Amino acid sequence: LAYYENGDDIHHLAYRISRLEGVLRLNKMITQSGGKIFSTNGKTADFDGTVEKCKEAGGSIATPRNPGENDAILYFVKYFNTYAYLGIKQSVIPGKFQLLNGARLNYSNWYSKEPSGQGEE
Repeated sequence: LAYYENGDDIHHLAYRISRLEGVLRLNKMITQSGGKIFSTNGKTADFDGTVEKCKEAGGSIATPRNPGENDAILYFVKYFNTYAYLGIKQSVIPGKFQLLNGARLNYSNWYSKEPSGQGEE
């Protein structure tokens, strides 16, 4: 058991966090954009399971709000060669989308003719 003075505690914790972040980056488990940290466990799950796992980790399912955040999510999509669930749902108006909490979606970066899942995306 180690004992640290107050200032040493903060320095020691900052050092350990930076080392942990470095390891997670090397393992392609985290990336960041605009002060937000995006992370994955790299496992496949359904949408509801993904939302729950994000809550359990103290975060929320990723919802890109600008090009930088979109790129952070795309980083995982490319690395794991799979799709990613986003915190977006179709609104009551077909073809319009909103955040899971019902707020207006202010950023989207759909490919041409997307979304095309006819209510299943």
